[in-house]
Amino acid sequence: MSLQQDYPWVQSPIIVGAPMRLISLAPLAVAVSKAGGIGFIGIGTDVNDLEAHLQEASRLVKEAAIKASIPTTLPIGVGFINWGADLDTAVRAIIKFQPAAVWFFAPHKNSDLVTWTEAMREATQGQTKIWIQVGSVHDAVEVVKSCRPDVIVAQGSDAGGHGLERGAGIISLLPEIADALRDEGFQNTSLVAAGGIVEGRGVAACLGLGAEGVVMGTRFLSSTEAEIARGYQTAILRARDGGVSTVRSKVYDTLRGTTGWPERIGGRGVINQSLLDAKDGKVTEENKKAYAQALEEGDAGWGEQGRLTTYAGTGVGLINQVQPVTAILEEIRRQVRDIEFRISIRQSNL
Repeated sequence: MSLQQDYPWVQSPIIVGAPMRLISLAPLAVAVSKAGGIGFIGIGTDVNDLEAHLQEASRLVKEAAIKASIPTTLPIGVGFINWGADLDTAVRAIIKFQPAAVWFFAPHKNSDLVTWTEAMREATQGQTKIWIQVGSVHDAVEVVKSCRPDVIVAQGSDAGGHGLERGAGIISLLPEIADALRDEGFQNTSLVAAGGIVEGRGVAACLGLGAEGVVMGTRFLSSTEAEIARGYQTAILRARDGGVSTVRSKVYDTLRGTTGWPERIGGRGVINQSLLDAKDGKVTEENKKAYAQALEEGDAGWGEQGRLTTYAGTGVGLINQVQPVTAILEEIRRQVRDIEFRISIRQSNL
């Protein structure tokens, strides 16, 4: 099955909203699906409120009149951070609302995903599709063999938020994963690209690499539907030269107390005073106290001189304004059409 068949409301090119924890909630997820993409709620590790978020999403979907492939399926997905999420609680919510997809990421070990995959497929009779995020060729082959996911999300190293501390950019990662899956006989597994993609040129490049769809997270931080502090959003708009102004590190997890992540995973964010004060990645008690004080400062806690976590990918320098999701997706589709037109003109002149 293709993404177009599984998610009949989508428009081309297929844009997926990344399940950013506590930022991509029901309003953002439903807005992405309403605009012809595939939206995901980022529930993360704490699934206790999942039913409430899905209840809100269900209400918004009815208002938006989005049609799923199966009438009982909710036309959005849910993203889990598997090292900390409770499977039993998650399954109860998924059974009740049957979202169109679940997205798995960051288990303690890849074999843990077999249990999650089997439980979700059994709970929904296969109606909820399985997406698994990976950052390496090895992981892609391993989880495809063990879990048979419907979709592999190939996350390149330019991605904001959490990902492998060592990995390739999407330009080389995606085609190598595609070749490896083909060699193993899994060429029909859908591949979507993630990492540093914020506008039409990046989308067109990934489609040219063979992606069936493209994931964006950082771009949706600048959407009106994102659950995000104004100070965080302003820091995103001000950031430039994302390959230099962002870095992947464990510093912000240490400062926030979210220390359950697998050792090989770190979080990419905009460099600020918290990171500059962490010599060799080591967080002092003084740094922790300063971070706690910044939490009391509201929007002033973000920015170059601020201290609060500002997760973002290297494409952050291409983002210039806050827009509704509909406007973002319309702009990207227009950009992709323009690129396709220019390519066709060049080919006709050969």
